[in-house]
Amino acid sequence: MLPTMMDTQLSVADLIEYAGSNYSAEEIVSRCVEGGIHRYTYQDCLRRTKKLANALTKLGAKQGQCIATLAWNTYRHIELYYAVTGIGAITHTINPRLFPEQITYIVNHAEDQIVFVDLSFVPILEKISDDLTSVAHFVVMTDRAHMPESQLNLLCYEELIEPESDSYDWPSHREDAPAALCYTSGTTGNPKGVLYTHRSTLLHAYAASQVLQASALNIILPVVPMFHVCAWGIPYMATMVGCKLVLPGAGMDGQSLYELIDNEQADLIVGVPTVWLNLLTYLRAAGEKLTSVKRTLVGGAAAPLSMIREFQEEHDVFLLHGWGMTEMSPLGTVNNMTSAMTKMPLEERYRVQMKQGKPVFGVELKIVDDNNHELPKDGKSFGRLMARGPWIASAYYKSEDKSSWVDGWFDTGDVATLSPDGMMQIVDRSKDVIKSGGEWISSIDLENTALGHDAVSEACVIGVPHPKWNERPLLLVTTHKPTTKESILTFLADKVAKWWLPDDVIFVDELPHNATGKLYKLDLRQQYQDHLQSSEQ
Repeated sequence: MLPTMMDTQLSVADLIEYAGSNYSAEEIVSRCVEGGIHRYTYQDCLRRTKKLANALTKLGAKQGQCIATLAWNTYRHIELYYAVTGIGAITHTINPRLFPEQITYIVNHAEDQIVFVDLSFVPILEKISDDLTSVAHFVVMTDRAHMPESQLNLLCYEELIEPESDSYDWPSHREDAPAALCYTSGTTGNPKGVLYTHRSTLLHAYAASQVLQASALNIILPVVPMFHVCAWGIPYMATMVGCKLVLPGAGMDGQSLYELIDNEQADLIVGVPTVWLNLLTYLRAAGEKLTSVKRTLVGGAAAPLSMIREFQEEHDVFLLHGWGMTEMSPLGTVNNMTSAMTKMPLEERYRVQMKQGKPVFGVELKIVDDNNHELPKDGKSFGRLMARGPWIASAYYKSEDKSSWVDGWFDTGDVATLSPDGMMQIVDRSKDVIKSGGEWISSIDLENTALGHDAVSEACVIGVPHPKWNERPLLLVTTHKPTTKESILTFLADKVAKWWLPDDVIFVDELPHNATGKLYKLDLRQQYQDHLQSSEQ
């Protein structure tokens, strides 16, 4: 039997064409790296994107080539998202927070032909340029008046696109053609590339718009960087639904974020917990409230109970947990408000909100034991979290390493529970879970509980060797007011199992984070590996 549906291909360029035509007056607002606020419409964005497409073609960009960005969340970065992928090349976003040698590896591995760079990150390229083997052009994302002096042969973004026509016919390509390339943060070994397609990108945008209930009525501010997993797909989703998009540029501090949120009346804000910790700290000190925000999506790490409570009780903002990975484009689950949650007492609802949520349609999840046998979805059994779906990677870019895939499922590296209703909760990363006397202790649960102490700003739990119990938990904290080890242990005593209590509490000035803002525990485990070796507990 022959189908009767048209065989049209999904294309990323169609998103900006759609928004430019159907939501032509809706705004994209950016805090500029050079200073000030830039404001224009989707129609303006489409026009400039086509000028950029023509400029890229003149620079020699070809289908299938990687073109890199080293940039903040700004309107020029949005233009690159669509122009590069639209001409059939691959948008390769690079995280500037990586070590220089990692950036060098990534650029060479991707064989980037052109690198577009914000003013803030030109010094990074100056340091590594001699080691880059494939780059033909460096383009600074600014105008002539702000071009920096440099030993590199730099092109100016605005001069590049200014003389070009704003008429451009996007080439046709199959929907399984590559669209964007992102690399993992490389906490173990070199970063690994994940190559997204036009199809996976648009399906992911559809899913994100559905679970976030996004529409043209929304005003979305993504603080999650566009250099990290394509800002969780928010730029694609925004053009799909035609909503106002507010981009913070390099202004990631609490005051700058509040001013932008308040001035532009953002109602959905998206980012990692450390960003919201800084925002909430500023709001407390300044006596300000979030009057326009209705929801905040938190991912990258678990939001503590204290953060969920403060957003709700001080600002009337519902916090949604989300979970995903670079290998998953990244969206896997979202913890939306349900009818059952509306009937719960607040404290009970907060406990539900601490979970990572239910899988988005298109994503399948299961948990397995060490022998790859599936475990029950009873909310109690925990095992390795496996995922599959149309926007989940089946391999790493230019790699033969298949160790993360088992029978068509991706092993996320997380340990989790699944409830009968599909609710997923991360117990720990497989490498971070603590095995003490044959029992598992969740470092994440301990961290979140410790964050409930009124003096603790940030908490990190690591497992360190112990002569009797194999491993025991060690708690490291930063604080914003004086407290004692005894105070923290007393606070924890009636909130966790007795054998979960940390063997020691260490006060530090700051905790290390990796390039994506997550706690970096490897060095801490090495630093404190002998801390409990003399213990007789």
